[in-house]
Amino acid sequence: MWDDQETRAEVARRRLARLTAEFEQAQARRTQPERPEATPVTPVTPAEPPAPSRLRLSGAHVRVVGVVLTAAAVVTVWWVLAGRPAEHAVPVTVDTPASATPGPDASATPGSAGGAQGAEPGPLVVDVAGKVRRPGIVELPPGSRVVDAIEAAGGVRGRPDTTSLNLARKLVDGEQVLVGVEAAAVPAAPAPGGAAGAGPVPGAVIDLNTATIEQLDTLPGVGPVTAQAILSWREEHGSFTSVDDLLDVKGIGEATLAELRDLVSAG
Repeated sequence: MWDDQETRAEVARRRLARLTAEFEQAQARRTQPERPEATPVTPVTPAEPPAPSRLRLSGAHVRVVGVVLTAAAVVTVWWVLAGRPAEHAVPVTVDTPASATPGPDASATPGSAGGAQGAEPGPLVVDVAGKVRRPGIVELPPGSRVVDAIEAAGGVRGRPDTTSLNLARKLVDGEQVLVGVEAAAVPAAPAPGGAAGAGPVPGAVIDLNTATIEQLDTLPGVGPVTAQAILSWREEHGSFTSVDDLLDVKGIGEATLAELRDLVSAG
């Protein structure tokens, strides 16, 4: 009987101990904070940037852009023109032809009485006649010499005697240079300051290829107009090859040629 009671008491103690342990566990669970349930995290996909909208220009925008472009064009044109070198007008000097007959002061030094102060000398006008390829009037720069006049007339023709010429002499405006012609046949031009328009030596034969207008004017039946026509024909054709060539000159006929035949030659 005692053993049965002890067994029941032992069973009751075990049950009590188990209940006590369960109670303590329950109390311990109540005192601990409840952990929140983990919320699943959804990955966030980065949003795509919005598509750029098309630029729309209003009327005001168009006007502003036009003004800016116009101003830029004006500035560009101004810059280009400002960079160009300035053009300066070059003064043109008109040389007054000198008189055909040099006066007494033709060889006066600069600064002398009657000379123009600071005036640039004009070209020299010289008549080259005689044995040259192109006899006639030539223009030469100031300071030219006799040899320059002969070269301007095409050089000597044939083998004339030029020992009587001073090829290094400076020329005077309006003078005549005779190449290979005897002074007795055609007198040389008067020296500067001498008597202008002096005629040929009486009885001398005038060479049509070297004669001046003053010398031709002294011939019978020949006046200033006909004398100039003879010079023009000579300059155009180079020289007279025969006295009969005078018939080709305007104003000279058979009667005039008959009067001139013994007074002129064709060199």
